[in-house]
Amino acid sequence: MLNICLICVGRMREKHYISAFSEYEKRLKTYCKFELIELPEVRLPQAPSQAEIDAGLAKEAEEIEKRIPSGSYLIAMCIEGSQLSSSDFAGLIQKCANEGKSRICFVVGSSFGLDKCIKNRADFHLSMSLMTFPHHLARVMLAEQIYRGIMINEGSKYHK
Repeated sequence: MLNICLICVGRMREKHYISAFSEYEKRLKTYCKFELIELPEVRLPQAPSQAEIDAGLAKEAEEIEKRIPSGSYLIAMCIEGSQLSSSDFAGLIQKCANEGKSRICFVVGSSFGLDKCIKNRADFHLSMSLMTFPHHLARVMLAEQIYRGIMINEGSKYHK
């Protein structure tokens, strides 16, 4: 069975995002082992300097590193990543399974992104869009796309 781990920096507080995410989490658990790990975002000043941002990202990266499951195919969510269609994303999930990678770990950084050490460690860089979305909406969108990808691979009618 496929194992999906989603490591996210920051906690969702908005009820509508929590509700939407929970729906896809419930659906995913029917088809795979799904785990969400939420890590605290490092607190930064109101107008942080680049050095403060870099130090915060480095601290977050230390916590992320501890939580990445061993043997995972690591996908870093970052703006400079590749943009895939839903069908191509499903193909990436299927490719992992075909190559014996039954564990896929997605990492969503804080509002300032991910430290370069996590990006360097990643097997793949994925971007949702060139557009900017609320940070927690992107998490919901990722959960939906993981579900959609699994449904495409199952031959379901969910993907139209």
